[in-house]
Amino acid sequence: MNKRPAVPVGCYFQGCYNPEYEREIAVCKDKCFRYNKLSPNDREAQAEILKEMLGGMGKEVIITPPFWCDYGYNIFMGDYFYSNHNMIITDGAKVTFGDHVFVAPNCCFTTAEHAIDPEQRKAGIELAKPITVGNNVWIGAGSTILAGVTIGDNSIIGAGSVVKKPIPANVIAVGVPCRVLREITEQDKYRYPMYK
Repeated sequence: MNKRPAVPVGCYFQGCYNPEYEREIAVCKDKCFRYNKLSPNDREAQAEILKEMLGGMGKEVIITPPFWCDYGYNIFMGDYFYSNHNMIITDGAKVTFGDHVFVAPNCCFTTAEHAIDPEQRKAGIELAKPITVGNNVWIGAGSTILAGVTIGDNSIIGAGSVVKKPIPANVIAVGVPCRVLREITEQDKYRYPMYK
């Protein structure tokens, strides 16, 4: 399996209209297509394709189809990762998830930035920055995590957020752009009645 970085990190590169990258993306898209055609309950076959596609994964990784990514081998998932339907990861740079991460439906993680200058953008010039998601993080439905973002351990990203700056550990952050709403405290253990 090809584990080398797909693109140079932190500098402009010829991302679009580049036959080498297009070939690597085509290989990954075929794997995603096979994955998405499986029964959502066929965990064994899903795990086999994920092991072939991803750069690394821990135990009990569940990605509910459909799932799409660009290269696959730049994605690293810890133990007990779960994503609901329709997760998209554009992994030109490394995307790392810690343990016990929950991702709600329709979330996007994109490491890509296109050139601001229109001539450079038209020529296919891009930039790729890594994304890091800590342990015990919950990403709410419909959220977008942009290039270069780090989300700290135990934090929650509210539904529909666009995260463009780092989020510290142990907070609830929401909005467009995403901002810290408050810290998570001991009192949150008692927010809802316990199921008996």
